[in-house]
Amino acid sequence: MPIVVSTKDCTALSDAELVEMADLCAERPPGFDIGFLSKERESWVLITHAREGNKLRGYSFCTLERIGGTPSLLVGLALVDRTSRAEAALKAIMADQYRRALLAFPDEDVLLGTRLLSPEGFRAFSGLQDVVPFPEHKSSGEERAWARRLSKRFGCESRLDDRTFVLKGDGSVAGGLDFFAAKVKIPDGVEQHFGAAFKRSPPSAAFAEGRPFSFPYSSAPDSKSASAPSPAAHHPP
Repeated sequence: MPIVVSTKDCTALSDAELVEMADLCAERPPGFDIGFLSKERESWVLITHAREGNKLRGYSFCTLERIGGTPSLLVGLALVDRTSRAEAALKAIMADQYRRALLAFPDEDVLLGTRLLSPEGFRAFSGLQDVVPFPEHKSSGEERAWARRLSKRFGCESRLDDRTFVLKGDGSVAGGLDFFAAKVKIPDGVEQHFGAAFKRSPPSAAFAEGRPFSFPYSSAPDSKSASAPSPAAHHPP
């Protein structure tokens, strides 16, 4: 059965849908409960649901905006059900958000920014260019400045190490991209380089940004390839 996605304004998100979303991780980390998701509903503009038949397989809160003039797709919180269809659900969610970025910012490169809750989250950046941070890549001053801009937008600048792009945990539940699939290949070097940060207590998160073409823009679709079903400047492969 195919994964079907739908996106709407967060203002149209019902309490019943919040309950359904909270149930996806009611008995496992990261433990996004109804109260936490209600606050996220007020913080972001769009909500995307991925369904397989009548079963919710994942969701994502995001917004499309300009940061310092740069077109940006910001994923505030995303969670994918840990089933055999996890990667398919993640791809479908990101593809729909890339498509909307294309419509909002035609003929422009778009920066994708989010917080990752596990090394597997780097799969959301599959096919995109200039992903930062990344193993064996020494971040430039401008890239570190982008980490600070993003952390400020996400309201956690005081906890950011702008050289590693790692956010120090404070013991509270924090939004981010939660994705895990047992058979998914993590990009080479990611787990060794960032794995320790995700295992700390209180838990940490890593900021990540990706761009398809020219720096400092990035990671949404290429407007000339909007119909392609895979990313890289369009949607993930």
